[in-house]
Amino acid sequence: MTEKEPYQSLEIKDLEKKLDQLIELYLSVKTENDALKSKQHALVREKAHLLEKTTLARNRVEAMISRLKTMGHGS
Repeated sequence: MTEKEPYQSLEIKDLEKKLDQLIELYLSVKTENDALKSKQHALVREKAHLLEKTTLARNRVEAMISRLKTMGHGS
């Protein structure tokens, strides 16, 4: 064993430790990202559904207003 080998071994172990931490962080961020994407898709679907309900409600109210106006003029 040369004089440099113990230091190189320590450097390699340190790099391995840092790499393991980086992999752990990556997996954590990936899991969070996947969850956020899933939540975003659910919110997009919910928004589309709410917009559809709002449009239907608006159309019904407009139809009722038209009928009321017609009834008012027919008297």
